[in-house]
Amino acid sequence: MEQIIKHFTDDDLYKFTMCCAVIDNFPRAQVKYSFTDRDHTIYPKGFVEELNQQIIALESVVITDEEIDFMKQKCSYIPGWFYNYLKGYRFKREWVKAWQDNKGHLQIEFEGSWADTILLEVKVLAIISELYYRMNGQSIEFNYEEYYQKSYQKAEQLLQAGCIYSDFGTRRRASFKAQDTVVSAMKACTLSKPWAGKFVGTSNIYLAMKYDLLPVGTMAHEFVCAIGGMYGPQMANNIAMNSWRNTFRGALGTYLYDSFGWEIFNLNFSEDFANLFKGLRVDSGDNREQLMKIANKYQSLGIDPKTKQVVFSNALNTDSAIEIQQYANEYCKPSFGIGTHFTNDFEAVKPMNIVIKLVAVKITESWTFYNDTCKISEDKGKHTGKPEVIQRFMQALNLHE
Repeated sequence: MEQIIKHFTDDDLYKFTMCCAVIDNFPRAQVKYSFTDRDHTIYPKGFVEELNQQIIALESVVITDEEIDFMKQKCSYIPGWFYNYLKGYRFKREWVKAWQDNKGHLQIEFEGSWADTILLEVKVLAIISELYYRMNGQSIEFNYEEYYQKSYQKAEQLLQAGCIYSDFGTRRRASFKAQDTVVSAMKACTLSKPWAGKFVGTSNIYLAMKYDLLPVGTMAHEFVCAIGGMYGPQMANNIAMNSWRNTFRGALGTYLYDSFGWEIFNLNFSEDFANLFKGLRVDSGDNREQLMKIANKYQSLGIDPKTKQVVFSNALNTDSAIEIQQYANEYCKPSFGIGTHFTNDFEAVKPMNIVIKLVAVKITESWTFYNDTCKISEDKGKHTGKPEVIQRFMQALNLHE
């Protein structure tokens, strides 16, 4: 079967910025990741054999000088030494274990150095999603001409409404071609005439390079959750923000705050951090409720929230983004990261509900044991991790369901 991931930067920007921060701050950390299919999908017979072949094929994918030159041009906040690391980086099949149980459910685990395995997650999720539609025959029905028009119309609606937005759709895309079609259509639309809004770019570095766009991204829960596993959840946000500051020296961008809920983040988000970070990202909970917490926090620190960016990315579609734009504009600089709605919106196709989460960590390879970690969502019932670990972390944070 045709290789799915052919380009090293066919990946999300935040995986690279996090990788850089990991090497800079936690160079010996070891981690474990685990795959979850929230829909308990039965995968086609032989799926895992094809998946393993695609993972082996990643070993031949290396970064090119063109990709490095583009990142240096567009991502000046990334230190130069990191590109030497990427030049020598090679994927290894040994980091991944994948199998199907006797019912056809898919199981995947990663284990290894955090700096190495961090670049697997998005690529493997994109492979799983595209491979699934190939093997069940749905990909044959994808009409990319219609999809271009559909994507163009979404862009028109968002731009007309004044939305500033980006494509965040690599991980659960229907195919690479689907995401390529989306980015192509949205760039063409944003250039067609002056708009109230703006298509900023895409999280996918390769497609940003192909269409001369800005690669965009923040960070993932993974960064804070790993630190929570190493040092405890109470100060994980503080350590994460300090680590980010240590690596990116003022170009700190937008902070993803909800790894362990709002309350503990609120206690960690001091005035210096509030001034340093460009803004915050809302990825769970009620969007309006979270926005008001953010606005009130900035005001309590003597900061005008209208000077700060709030990125909304919680399972958005065109309509919900426009709705948020209409009220958020009064309180902040709203922007939107939209994923699956852009890159997996074909007729009669159900997007996959799959994630790969970091579940255990140890500070150095010489330790004989891992510490479990979890994510505590602002959405009730959407915590991820072992139930006993979630319970332990919630007790440490004095949280109750």
